[in-house]
Amino acid sequence: DCETGKQLALLKTNSAVRTCGFDFGGNIIMFSTDKQMGYQCFVSFFDLRDPSQIDNNEPYMKIPCNDSKITSAVWGPLGECIIAGHEGGELNQYSAKSGEVLVNVKEHSRQINDIQLSRDMTMFVTASKDNTAKLFDSTTLEHQKTFRTERPVNSAALSPNYDHVVLGGGQEAMDVTTTSTRIGKFEARFFHLAFEEEFGRVKGHFGPINSVAFHPDGKSYSSGGEDGYVRIHYFDPQYFEFEFEA
Repeated sequence: DCETGKQLALLKTNSAVRTCGFDFGGNIIMFSTDKQMGYQCFVSFFDLRDPSQIDNNEPYMKIPCNDSKITSAVWGPLGECIIAGHEGGELNQYSAKSGEVLVNVKEHSRQINDIQLSRDMTMFVTASKDNTAKLFDSTTLEHQKTFRTERPVNSAALSPNYDHVVLGGGQEAMDVTTTSTRIGKFEARFFHLAFEEEFGRVKGHFGPINSVAFHPDGKSYSSGGEDGYVRIHYFDPQYFEFEFEA
């Protein structure tokens, strides 16, 4: 339906929706809700090919998360599972068919703020309040690399055509007012994927960076900040000629 901005469906929840996404084929939508106002954190799955699920607001599956609420989630490879990051730092892989936990790991000590997959979906990067971003295998959830900073990491993204990862963060939004904006460390930081070493920083935001993303062609990236700006950065020629000296 190409009518601009026409609402196709409406799903009501008891608490705030924290994450959402379509599966690989675009037929199944998942979303997770917050633990608040006496309501549990749930992940709901709706199959859009079955209109009755939408009409009755009845997902085909609803998974309760009793321990630690979900703060970030993405679909895994081939839409067979979702990968969810939790408030306590755990990562869970939930089956989209049975709802069971397929894999559970805890490599972060604090909340996972963001999860982004590599272009081929074999790997993903997490961003955490524990001041690190980490690289994992999408299928096994095996921890592969760690990128360390001095501040909470709000978002991390993988380049589609280089072994580069960009991190954005700073500090909690509520703490920002208590520090001078000049001393806030609000640069986007570039790390080499294999060597886990930082090789560049881009200044610009005068508040924490909440979200980072690479352009699909890998020639630019954008960052969205607490300061109310989205900055689109085009890489200069040196970036493409850059060879990391190990």
